Amino acid sequence: MRERPDRRQTAPSGTGGLLTGLLLTARPKQWVKNVLVIAAPAAAGELFSVHALTRLALVFVLFTACAAAVYLVNDARDADADRAHPVKCRRPVAAGRVPVPAAYAAGTALGVLAPAVAVRLCPPEAAALLTAYLVMQLAYCVSLKHVLVVDLTVVTTGFVMRAVIGGLALGIPLSRWFLITTGFGALFMVAAKRYSEAVQTAGEAGATRALLAEYTTGYLRFVWQLAAGVAVLGYCLWALEEGGVPHTSVLPWRQLSVVAFVLAVLRYAVFADRGTAGEPEDVVLGDRALAVIGLVWGVMYALAVADW
Repeated sequence: MRERPDRRQTAPSGTGGLLTGLLLTARPKQWVKNVLVIAAPAAAGELFSVHALTRLALVFVLFTACAAAVYLVNDARDADADRAHPVKCRRPVAAGRVPVPAAYAAGTALGVLAPAVAVRLCPPEAAALLTAYLVMQLAYCVSLKHVLVVDLTVVTTGFVMRAVIGGLALGIPLSRWFLITTGFGALFMVAAKRYSEAVQTAGEAGATRALLAEYTTGYLRFVWQLAAGVAVLGYCLWALEEGGVPHTSVLPWRQLSVVAFVLAVLRYAVFADRGTAGEPEDVVLGDRALAVIGLVWGVMYALAVADW
């Protein structure tokens, strides 16, 4: 068997190399998830004002800082295990470009600074939610990611918190259908990710995510299929909530957007079924058909909110 080189001996190339390594450890590609903070204001049609955009930009930055803190701590804790993984061994901490103490120090600094700024500049509810997110994710890094089903719940809750905090930051009431669709939509993507990881690592001994061995692919498939169905149902109930009240727009955009939403779920399910949805951001950003469907849905949704 071919030996993998020991990356622990690789030293960071100066301050510039260390800073670059810390930035890469903060997962810039994952920051796109934090765009969810605009979901509630966009759904309420209260997105385009100087106050809203300023407050949401602040919340986006703070959420990104908290997520980066969690990634830094996680990679520092998992450095030894990551070195045994064919892909994760390239992470800066595992590869030795970022010393473990430096990752811990940067993660701690961000983890203290972000909630402190939130307490000073954001409404109390938003600051409390941001702090709860940080505590929950750190608990996930330490122990919860090793607990069956709880790991799925924690990751899903993180997505829901992103979507909720925008509404809290602007004092916008949150629709029950918004919460249902967001929650189960997130669970759909999280379970599909776990399913893909389980498919890709099937039969491999010593996988770095040991909990995958405790799930069966059949169970994970059941979870993402159930979540997809509930998310679609919740969205349909939102779209049809007007009942018999006549719409004043050119077309019934709310109802028509159901078609695009269902197509998007079905398209994403193709990748989930193949076991290639291990990186949701790559699926969403890399599939042209899904991008077009998402754009069409976004336009319809915007027209529904604007009542055009």
